Amino acid sequence: MATDRLRIALAQIDQRVGDIDANVAAMRAWRGKAAAADLVVFPEMQIIGYPPEDLVLRPALIERAAAALDELARDTADGGPAMLVGTVVREGEMLYNSVALLDGGKVSAIRHKYELPNYGTFDEQRLFDPGPLPEPVLFRGVSLGLPICEDVWHPKVCKHLAEAGAEIFLCVNGSPYEVDKDDLRIEQVACKRADETGVPMAYLNRVGGQDELVFDGASFVVGDDGEVYLQMADWDEALAITEWQRRETGGWRCEPQPLASLAPYPEDVWCAMTVGLRDYVNKNGFSGVLLGLSGGIDSAACAAIAVDALGADRVWCVMLPSRYTSETSLEDAKACAQALGVRYSIIPIQPAIAGFDAMLEEDFADTEVNLTEENIQSRIRGVALMALSNKFGPMLVTTGNKSEMSVGYATIYGDMAGGYNPLKDAYKMTVFEACAWRNTAIPRVAVDGAPGGEVIPQNIIDKPPSAELRPDQKDSDSLPPYPVLDRILHGLIEQDKSVDTLAAEGLDRATVKRIEHLLHLAEYKRRQAPPGVKLTMKNFGRDRRYPITHGFRSG
Repeated sequence: MATDRLRIALAQIDQRVGDIDANVAAMRAWRGKAAAADLVVFPEMQIIGYPPEDLVLRPALIERAAAALDELARDTADGGPAMLVGTVVREGEMLYNSVALLDGGKVSAIRHKYELPNYGTFDEQRLFDPGPLPEPVLFRGVSLGLPICEDVWHPKVCKHLAEAGAEIFLCVNGSPYEVDKDDLRIEQVACKRADETGVPMAYLNRVGGQDELVFDGASFVVGDDGEVYLQMADWDEALAITEWQRRETGGWRCEPQPLASLAPYPEDVWCAMTVGLRDYVNKNGFSGVLLGLSGGIDSAACAAIAVDALGADRVWCVMLPSRYTSETSLEDAKACAQALGVRYSIIPIQPAIAGFDAMLEEDFADTEVNLTEENIQSRIRGVALMALSNKFGPMLVTTGNKSEMSVGYATIYGDMAGGYNPLKDAYKMTVFEACAWRNTAIPRVAVDGAPGGEVIPQNIIDKPPSAELRPDQKDSDSLPPYPVLDRILHGLIEQDKSVDTLAAEGLDRATVKRIEHLLHLAEYKRRQAPPGVKLTMKNFGRDRRYPITHGFRSG
């Protein structure tokens, strides 16, 4: 007999790719918290973690995932809530991204993902086989449609499920964070599917960092009228037990709950960088982080992000001054370290510079001092910081922003040295905006005890950016002003516009052409850069994959 009420728990939780035992233990714990529910829903690939990349091709992983699914299924014989679990399933020669309904001590139904994303960060067509168009699953007499992530970004699967009688969509997701993606998921995806099919949808997303991706959660329920009936918080693990009632006039209604407010820009960017760094450090077993604190805005931002992510006691900042380091930079770096409460060291690099000058004196004789000597300073700093990392164990954080990495304004094996870069996908103007915001608030994802107030001295934000590798050096000596540079880069990278198009929009053609040339020229550096948090539609490495060797220019 079909029920007229359902209590469906949405478990918005983290995962660790490949750690099946930990993922299963977490699912059991969260199921225990949802004992009053009829069904607990977990995110996409919750058993093995998402995205698994080529790890999913290992037969042993598939075998362990199957065994774990059977174990979880047996748990449901206890009379507690059923579970909807994302996992990987092998059937003969076919490998599927799947969701399984576990009920009454057994696997009662399995459905496979139909739409396999193969763009940007996703390579699912390389790893998985597409399932057939999924049929609804009967649970307590209610017909449930179980689309998986990409299945709801296109109309075909939901249309098929609705025509087959689905009354409620339960969509499990591993949807990475991008700026402005909250509205996209709700308005351009879920509401569209509800409008097309007349079927309400619960959209469950995972949280946490996985290498260069970070997942923001922000799960929600949309009714068949397109209204939002539940909005879960972003960034944190959480459980929401939703109450569903069959209407006398037909269809199902989710009882409204208070709507959580989501982090606006640029707080959301700061949260993404913080969560990404925290999970990279903790999931890979590092004791903490260290970084070079130059007195500039990028390293100050990274220091503040690290403190928010890990706590001040796990962050070590090092100033490595040369003869070109200004007194202002020394004062600003010290003030920043004191405001953040971190360990702070000063290691002058002039002795090493003198040593290199002596080493290379004969071969450099009769040559002009140029960029080579500037880069030696940066590489000395990289060696010193890596020595501290090797000796004491904290991971070295590198601090270059996306604007600099776009045009190669970074020294390979120097300031690019490190294990992770929170700013890798943050344009320079984004860094300015995020730092200004951080001085007004403590991010919702920060550790307990994170400092408030002006943690990034205002002078660091206000002064002209400089690498300080030669007398009176300014970034503007080599690059257009950052507002202009970022506008050009956004057009070239995020929008794939040509030089001619950007020139027609009012930008100086010669400048745009030069920046495009630098963008392509720096590809070999970016291939050797450490990973960092994806923030934009097209981050370097996963989304934008250009050949190093090519001769194309758009203008």
